[in-house]
Amino acid sequence: AVSGREVIVRYISMQPVDEESLPSAVKFEADKYIPFDLEEVVLDSQKLDETSLGLGTGAEMKVLLVAAKRSLIEQRVQLLKKAGLYPIIIDVDSFALGNAFVLKGILSPRAEVEGKVVALVDIGATKTNINIMIGNTSFFTREIYLGGNEFTEKIRQGMEITTEQAEILKRNPDIYALEIQEAVSPVIDDLANEVILSFDYFESQFEKKVEEIFLSGGGSQLFSLDLDLERIFHNFDKKFDKRINRWDPTENFEISKQLNGDDLRANAPQLAIAVGLASRIKKM
Repeated sequence: AVSGREVIVRYISMQPVDEESLPSAVKFEADKYIPFDLEEVVLDSQKLDETSLGLGTGAEMKVLLVAAKRSLIEQRVQLLKKAGLYPIIIDVDSFALGNAFVLKGILSPRAEVEGKVVALVDIGATKTNINIMIGNTSFFTREIYLGGNEFTEKIRQGMEITTEQAEILKRNPDIYALEIQEAVSPVIDDLANEVILSFDYFESQFEKKVEEIFLSGGGSQLFSLDLDLERIFHNFDKKFDKRINRWDPTENFEISKQLNGDDLRANAPQLAIAVGLASRIKKM
């Protein structure tokens, strides 16, 4: 998977064209949305089915446009080849996250999620991915450059301990819960504000409200994160009614006896993007 500032994701509106004409039509439109020379990027696109979800009128079609710098892809491919690995798919972090969630829905269906607008919020070490989905389709993605490392650093500074000790207390605070919540609160405030801005933008574009939030990523294992986010969201909007869930992307997987199942389950939130990438291989 690739991500970062050299990967551009845009949801664009175009005059309707057939599937065969879509790549050339998108290339013609891409100049308006891609801040790089088109010769420097790899482009891909996908038509989004809005009408079946009650989002579109049919006058225009919504298209997902993705561009990644060739240099970024080549750098990753060369790194893998040096390790004796040969990639067959290049994906984007946020879409891999969405694929993991779709796979979980297939293996562990939840009727109350079907057809809902859900926001996947994956908090990694250095950045947070947001993917807002309706059914199996992504309608908004964004990267926020805040993550678990900021939580750890604030705990380290506030408690005057080592980074290793801060990582442990982040998950298991023991008697220091209040001190840790106080230490990380500025970062959580910033993260929550960016999430709220993302939801507001999506809701204004599609006139649909985000109904549930699903947290994943290593940073989501901060012991108080879901409660802290709920508190901030409620302070921002007293009518806030979005349910916040933690989810396990490996739920219902059969774990090989060669692996430590307990360790894998304990760290499962970190595996969402990896599981999403693996699900692409499974389809081939």
